[in-house]
Amino acid sequence: MSRFRSWSLIGLALLPGSTLAASVFYAPPPPEEDAPTFSGEAELGYTHLAGNTDSQTLIGKSRLTWLTGRLTHTLRGEVRNVTRDGTTSAEQYLLSLRERYDFHGPHYLFGFGRWERDRFSGYDHQLTGIGGYGRDVIDGERHRLSLEAGPGYRHDRIRDEENDNLGLAYAALDYQWTLSPHSYVRQEVSVEAASENTTSRSISSLTARLNSRLSMRLSYEARHNSDPPETADARTDHTTSVTLLYTW
Repeated sequence: MSRFRSWSLIGLALLPGSTLAASVFYAPPPPEEDAPTFSGEAELGYTHLAGNTDSQTLIGKSRLTWLTGRLTHTLRGEVRNVTRDGTTSAEQYLLSLRERYDFHGPHYLFGFGRWERDRFSGYDHQLTGIGGYGRDVIDGERHRLSLEAGPGYRHDRIRDEENDNLGLAYAALDYQWTLSPHSYVRQEVSVEAASENTTSRSISSLTARLNSRLSMRLSYEARHNSDPPETADARTDHTTSVTLLYTW
């Protein structure tokens, strides 16, 4: 008789508000007047299966945010690791530093730098720098929509090939629909277009608050590279997860 064991959890988040949850959209919304000067969040998901199949999945995300006048500084980190029967099938790391300068009204300027390493993407690692203009198009009680765009640069270190240095055109959107005081739906999309390929990222999520500190989140994330290196395992990565968020 086979054994089945599964542990799944779990997210930890340090948030000034639900709108600052970790996301692929790099610009957090403007801080509220009573927002703390320093805040952060951490999210951890872990699943282990034993028996006929031996596998484990680890997903970790974190973000620190601090305010200096009209500037919002954001430091993000992510890690993903999946093993099956002792063989690693996914291993990804991300580190990003983001700056946002708010004007009076819905306008802002932004700039960010990002380092990524994906073991099965065909790249040894990628360095990206992007800056531009953003606007909070809708900022109501139930609906919120932010858009931003700008130019950028990316350095691709490719295994066993010459490195690439590419100019980018970047665009992103972040939409949130508040269903009730205790739940909301969020859709985030970003696109980075270069002469060699286009990278798009999307995350769809539903978050429901269980009490003043706990929330449950169901999310689906996809990342697509239109023309990855020949050594890449696939053009598109998909991640579906259920996490428990703890807020204080």
